[in-house]
Amino acid sequence: MESTPRSIRPHIALFGRRNVGKSSLINALTGQQVALVSDTPGTTTDPVYKNMELLPLGPVVMIDTAGLDDVGELGQLRVEATRQVMRKTDLALVVLEPRKELKESERTLLDTLRHGRTPFLVVVNKCDTAELPDHLLEELKGMGIAPVAVSAKTGAGIEELRGRHIQARLKDFDAGTILGDLVHPGEVVILVVPIDLAAPKGRLILPQVQTIRDLLDADCLTVVVKERELRAALEMLRRPPALVVTDSQAFLKVAGDVPRGVPFTSFSVLFARYKGDLSAYLDGIRSLKGLTPGSRILVSETCTHHQVADDIGRVKIPRWMRQTYGGDLKFEFSQGASLPADLAQYRLVIQCGGCMVNRRTVLDHIATCQAAGVPITNYGILIAHLHGVLEEAIKPFGLSLD
Repeated sequence: MESTPRSIRPHIALFGRRNVGKSSLINALTGQQVALVSDTPGTTTDPVYKNMELLPLGPVVMIDTAGLDDVGELGQLRVEATRQVMRKTDLALVVLEPRKELKESERTLLDTLRHGRTPFLVVVNKCDTAELPDHLLEELKGMGIAPVAVSAKTGAGIEELRGRHIQARLKDFDAGTILGDLVHPGEVVILVVPIDLAAPKGRLILPQVQTIRDLLDADCLTVVVKERELRAALEMLRRPPALVVTDSQAFLKVAGDVPRGVPFTSFSVLFARYKGDLSAYLDGIRSLKGLTPGSRILVSETCTHHQVADDIGRVKIPRWMRQTYGGDLKFEFSQGASLPADLAQYRLVIQCGGCMVNRRTVLDHIATCQAAGVPITNYGILIAHLHGVLEEAIKPFGLSLD
């Protein structure tokens, strides 16, 4: 369970004011001393992420956040970091105390969640110290919220919260399949994996590993080759493979070697669907004809990977874009799970594959760009387009640019 990638685990985050018992509740839910507990307000400063196994759900990421009412200059920065956590959360637990009424910061949080896309539960902690006041119950009822009463100290209500309520809210969470719906048991799939400067020493990158596992789960025969070995591998097979999947950088070589009638795509295109929204990314490609000299383009890298001399996002994509659309395009770069505040200044956002973050983060990026009226596309989709093979690469999904 500990080796399950964080990017495919449900992210459960706890939000609330200082000293309502968020850290204590995490410890009670997990049965471990995961979070530091103190009566001193503001003990939790930065969001704390912990990979856990939460039965009966299985592997999850628990996130402890700073108090919504943190004060001072640093406090406001902590509150903003807490808000950023919400954008990647699959289930929010709003932790309250059994007081007479909600505080303004709590009302604002609940209003945001009620009108947003994130499932949430309201948990009233410390029920061992006081009963739920009728006024608080009526206020929550008026919002359509039925709170769950627990005590992290005594354990009252914890099992029901974990085994019933959390599980029910996450019942629709499904990491999905990468390509299991595109192939059938017993079919052969060839994966083309170049070994270049960006390849990690002694291992494969996460999308390649996840794709292999997905094919094993689909009972497929998986053949892994480097790009120069593809033609030999095809000649050794008694029948054509059901699908060829390549690294985006080897698109042209693979397109030339794959026989007519054999479908092919890339890891990046697969993960564009798995982590994001193919339709939105294709809309981004359609917008490219509107680029003009001086157009500003944001390349968004959701992780802080080590950059190499021929970096795909910072070197190759800008070079290919300038070759295709003119040399006066202006590229800017961002790293991390957050997008810049002023997106309207960009004509296009190019999103990385998002292999190290969860799907909720990528979908939030897409929604944020759409709200700002800025087209967004994905590394793999864009590279396939620039190499003239996008139509072929999206055929396995029944899609077309037309």
